[in-house]
Order: sequence, then structure tokens, then C-alpha cells
Amino acid sequence: MAGFFKKLLNKVTNKAEIDWDELEADLIGADLGARTAMAIIDDLQALGRKVSGDDIVEVCKQHIAAILKDDQAELKPRSDGKPMVILVVGVNGTGKTTSSAKLAYLLKSQGHSVMLAAADTFRAAAVEQLGRWGERLDIPVVKGAHNADPASVCYTAHQKAITDGADFLICDTAGRIHTRHNLMQELGKIERTIGKQDESAPHLKLLVVDATTGGNALAQAKEFNKAIELDGLIVTKMDGSGKGGVAVLIQKELDLPTWFIGLGEEPEQFKKFNKEEFADGIF
Repeated sequence: MAGFFKKLLNKVTNKAEIDWDELEADLIGADLGARTAMAIIDDLQALGRKVSGDDIVEVCKQHIAAILKDDQAELKPRSDGKPMVILVVGVNGTGKTTSSAKLAYLLKSQGHSVMLAAADTFRAAAVEQLGRWGERLDIPVVKGAHNADPASVCYTAHQKAITDGADFLICDTAGRIHTRHNLMQELGKIERTIGKQDESAPHLKLLVVDATTGGNALAQAKEFNKAIELDGLIVTKMDGSGKGGVAVLIQKELDLPTWFIGLGEEPEQFKKFNKEEFADGIF
């Protein structure tokens, strides 16, 4: 969000008067949401004096820090020796397959054994993409035939992960339009199928959202959350024009924390979300 706030500072610096309506529109445009924007405006007006650019940044930072949850715990292997199953979901184009591979790489770099399931069987390109990532990162990928039942691919991968003693299994599910009811129902089937071999699985369900899509990401999160009760987010494209306010908006509206952020194309450009870093980034 740093780029947005720099622009905002430039706009208000040396202005004789703050245009409150314009400021509110700018805050909403940063994907902070109308309610948060209005609360920030109220706090600034309550200062009862001429408001500076630094005041705006500081009050915004306070609101963002208050909304965001404390950082999520590090992912660790389960104590019973069974694999932790992570379901990665999202619409096409958000970076879902790439994020699945990057998360696998992050866990592997921490010394864990990881396996990937290419359950986006309706797009041959997605299976090939994950396969290439697997070769590049030396991480095994379980694939199914083109148009195979995604739930069966996840089941087979889970079976292999149990047999091989993998610490983590990451299932890259088919990208789907959140308004297509039948596709959303399929996620429930995947969840139930994984649960047949371990009733506690899947253990983490993460939605990948694109930081540049703003309010549309909130609509996606609402529909996916109805389908499978999400645990949190992976926010991608934080390196580009993405303002990142969507992480704040979804946290406030749905109480879904951000677990990881994607910062670029390389596997190393993916990291655990840090609340303080994010809040400080508004400067």
C-alpha cells in the first residue's frame, strides 16, 4: 500500500484545506471499504485542527493495525505423522497454481517434505504448469488424466502422501468462477473425499485473491467461504499496482486472515504475512 499513501501524501501536502469527500473516495479506492474509510475520516475530523499528511497516514495505520489479526502461526507437521492437507482455491487468473507451488517451496525450504496434487484437471495447461514447477523445485506432483475427477486426484494424492510419510500435501484445485454454483459444489465434494482417509482433513483451506481486483475479491471470498468455510487468504500481486487493501477489507467483512503474500514471479518472492510489515508499509 506504500505507493497509494505516497500519492495521497503528495495530494494533501501544501493544500490549504482537506477535501473530505475526495479523501474518503481515495480511501475507498484503496480497497479499505466504505466503513473503514468513514471511520478514518471521523477520527481525522475529531482532531479538531488542521490535518496534515502525516496525520492521515498515522490514523490509517492505526485503523489497519486494529482490523488485521495477529500473524498466523508457522505451519508445522502434525504430531501424529499424517500429512497436513492444504486446499488452495480461487478463480482463474489470481495466481492459484503458482501460489500452490511457491507455498510448497516455502515449506520445503523450512525442511519439510511436501507433495503437490494437480487437481485442476479441466485445464491441461494448469497440470503442465504445476508439473513444471514440481520439476524445477524438486517436489513430487500427483497428476490425473485430463478431465479426471478432481476429487479422485486429491484422494490418490492424499493416499500417496500418507504412504510416503509426507509432512504436507498441497492440493491445487480447479480455478472456478465464484458465481457458478455447480463448480462451487464440487469443492465440497473434494473436501468430503479428502476426509475419507483422515476425517480431520483438509486442515487448511486458503483462497488466493489478486490484490489488484479490489471489491471483486471480497465477492469471491464470500462465495468460496459459503462453499467450504475458508481459513484464510493468499494475497498475490502485491508487487505491482495492487494496493493490498483487500486484505484489510476481507478481514473486516469476513474475519478471514491473510496467511501468505505473493510479491513476484520467483519462488522466493512469497512469504508469510506479517501484520507489522504490512501496516508499516503504508508509509
